[in-house]
Amino acid sequence: MAAPAVPDPRSDQVDRRSIRTSTVAGSIGVLVHWFDWAVYAYMATTISAVFFPESDRTAGLLATFGVFAISFLVRPIGAVIFGRLGDRLGRTTTLTIVILSMALSTLVLGVLPGYSTIGILAPILLIVTRVVQGLAAGGEFGSAAAFLGEFSPAKRRGFGCSWLEFGSLLGFLLASFCVLILETVFSSGQITGWAWRIPFLITVPLGLIGFYIRRRIEDTPEFRALQELETVSSSPVREVFRSNWREFLKTCGMEIFMNVTFYVVLVYLLTYQEVNLGFDAGRAALLSTVGSALALVVVPLAGAASDRVGRRPVLFTAAIALTVLSVPLFALMRVGATWAALVSTMGLALILAIILGTHAVTVVELFPTRTRQTGLSIAYALTAAFFAGTAPYLLTWLIDATGSTMMPGFFLAAVGVIGIVTVATIRESRGIDLMKDEDLAPAHATPADAPTDAQGRASLPSPPPAAPLA
Repeated sequence: MAAPAVPDPRSDQVDRRSIRTSTVAGSIGVLVHWFDWAVYAYMATTISAVFFPESDRTAGLLATFGVFAISFLVRPIGAVIFGRLGDRLGRTTTLTIVILSMALSTLVLGVLPGYSTIGILAPILLIVTRVVQGLAAGGEFGSAAAFLGEFSPAKRRGFGCSWLEFGSLLGFLLASFCVLILETVFSSGQITGWAWRIPFLITVPLGLIGFYIRRRIEDTPEFRALQELETVSSSPVREVFRSNWREFLKTCGMEIFMNVTFYVVLVYLLTYQEVNLGFDAGRAALLSTVGSALALVVVPLAGAASDRVGRRPVLFTAAIALTVLSVPLFALMRVGATWAALVSTMGLALILAIILGTHAVTVVELFPTRTRQTGLSIAYALTAAFFAGTAPYLLTWLIDATGSTMMPGFFLAAVGVIGIVTVATIRESRGIDLMKDEDLAPAHATPADAPTDAQGRASLPSPPPAAPLA
C-alpha cells in the first residue's frame, strides 16, 4: 500500500531552470534513439544494398536477422542491465551510459565501410552496432521515465513525463525530414555511394550534446532520499518479480496498449496505405508526417490534462476511442478520397497522442522508487519485443489469410479492449507521493517500521539540496 502523500520537496529545492534542463536531459535520449531507428528504417533498402549484396547467401541471412530482429531481441537484456544499474546507482548514471552508447554506435555505423570494401566483416560489424543500439534502447525508456517522473513537481508530473514521448515523435519527424532532404539533394547513386551516412553522422553531435547535459545534472530527489535512508535495493530485478509483480503486469498491459498502437499508427500504417490501399508513396508519407505533427502538439496537452482531471479519465477516453473508432476509421480510409484518408489518419494519430501523453506518468506512479526503473525498463522492452515488433508482420499475415484490409481496424479495437481492462485495474494516482512504504523503511526493516510524523503518516526525509548547475 502506498504511503500517504507528503509535501513535495522539489518546490523549494529545484528552480525552473533546473526543471527545464532536466526535461531536456530526460527526453533528448529518446529523440536520438528514435531518430536513429527511423532513419535506419527509412533507408533500409539503401543500407541493404551497401552491406548485404544478394550474391552472398551468408550476407543475406545476416541481413534478415540484423534488419528485422536484432534490436528487439536484445532490448529485454538491455532493460535488465540498465534497469538494475539505475535502481542501484542512480538515474543519471544510466542516462549518461545509454546516450553515450547510442552516439558511439551510431558513429561507427556512419563511418563503417560497406561489403564491397571489407567483405563479410561489414554486415557483421553492422549487426554489432545494432546490438549496442538495442541494448541502449532497452534501458532508455525506463531511465528517462523514472528520471522525468521523479524530477517533475507532483502537480505537473503528467506534463513533465509527456516530454518523453514528445522526444520520440520529434525524432520521427526529424528523421523523415532529413531523409526527404537527402533524396532531394542527392542522386540515388550518390546516396548509395556515400550520402546515406549523413543522417547517422548528424545523430552523433546530438547524442554528445545530450551526454554533456546529462553529465551535468543531479540525480532525482527520490533516489537521493533512498541513498540517505540507505534503502537502495541490492537486487531490484528479483524484487520486482517478488514484491511488485502486480505493478509489473499492469505496466505490461499499459505498454502493450501504447506500444502496439504506436507501431501500427506510426510504422505500419504507411506501408498499409501504399500496399493495401494503393496510395502513392508521397501521399502516404505526407499523411504520416501530418499525423506525427498533430501528435506532437497533443502529447503535452494530454499530459497536462492528466494533471488536471486524473490519469484514468484521460486513458479511459483513449482506450474507449480506440475500441470504438478503429474499425470506422479504417473503413473511412478505404474510401480513397484525400479528405477521408486525412480524417482517418488524423483520428488515429489523435488517439495515439492521448495515450503517449499519459502512459509514462501512469506507470511511473505504479512502482516504488527502489524498483521503478527496473520494472519500467523490463515491461517496456518485453512488450516492444513480443507484441509491438511483431504487429506489422502479424497484420500482413492476417490480411493475406483473410483477404480483408479491415484487419488492422479489428486488431486495434482488440488492443483498445486491453487498454480498458488495464486502466480499470489501476488506481487513480494523480499527485501522489512517489516514495512508498517500502522506500521509507529503514534498511532490512519491514514497511511497518517506516518512519512516521506526529500524525502517524509515513514521512519523507528531505533529500540533499540539488547542486547548482555549472
